Amino acid sequence: MLTLTFLGTSAARPTVERSVSALAVHREGEMLLFDCGEGTQRQMMRYGVGFSLNDIFFTHFHGDHFLGVIGLVRTFALQGRTEPLVLSGPPGATRILGQAMDVGVERAPFPVEVRELKPGDRLPRDGYDLEVLPADHGGGAVGYALREHERLGRFDPEKARALGIPEGPLWGRLHRGEAVEWEERAGNDPSIRRSVDPSDLVGPPRPGRLIVLSGDTRPTQTLVEAATGADVLVHEATFTHEERDRAVETRHSTALEAAQVALAARARRLVLTHLSARFSAGWQDLLDEARTVFPETEVARDGMVVDVPYAAEE
Repeated sequence: MLTLTFLGTSAARPTVERSVSALAVHREGEMLLFDCGEGTQRQMMRYGVGFSLNDIFFTHFHGDHFLGVIGLVRTFALQGRTEPLVLSGPPGATRILGQAMDVGVERAPFPVEVRELKPGDRLPRDGYDLEVLPADHGGGAVGYALREHERLGRFDPEKARALGIPEGPLWGRLHRGEAVEWEERAGNDPSIRRSVDPSDLVGPPRPGRLIVLSGDTRPTQTLVEAATGADVLVHEATFTHEERDRAVETRHSTALEAAQVALAARARRLVLTHLSARFSAGWQDLLDEARTVFPETEVARDGMVVDVPYAAEE
């Protein structure tokens, strides 16, 4: 399972329809939270993602991306949490998040570790790597890519049976790439030692899934390269093309520019988020603009869940 739940999709300030930046990613029973704007803990309850997480990753430290961590940590404390919590973000994380943890008189009764990340960092995790990407937004802003490891090739059980390989542990060893031997006996005949190489029964390794989160940014070639072949590219689209000058000034992207990144990266799917408040309810112009370049585009809404299946295989 790999799903994205959009908890906040507005830029800069919340609106009636949209909260500010936060995205929950669930993978194989694990949840990661990317950004934690004000009100994120309520969005987590509202949309049923729960509080079972050990990591929060921040793209940068504008208030709409991190102020919610203060209340979320206090809620964890009231719930009796004892497990450590790791807060990771670009340079400045130690100072800014440290100050956030000191707001108020309460202190978290569980360990809170702050880690600083930089573009190019790769965090190996169980079954995937989390890559830190440069973003063109100032203040050391970053994006993230979740890149799953290769999967085992397809195992051919019918061929295994035809070769007389006993079903059970030998099949598992073959699937993991080990050559196996076994003894085969027919009636009263002496046993025959048989062996088989996994290449006879197992196809080539299959790619894992890739999701890329742009964070707040101008479009960049680095992002195109990181998102090449992405199953889902989540890209900010604060403005429409008619406000491109404003996008350049504030180091954000237009919907058209986000679509151009997706097209150049040959992504399978594009989801637009971080919408200016003026598009909170009326976002059709953003969608129409992006789809002129990249038809497989959606506009995120608070509470929207995106399932990320494996790509169809030949």
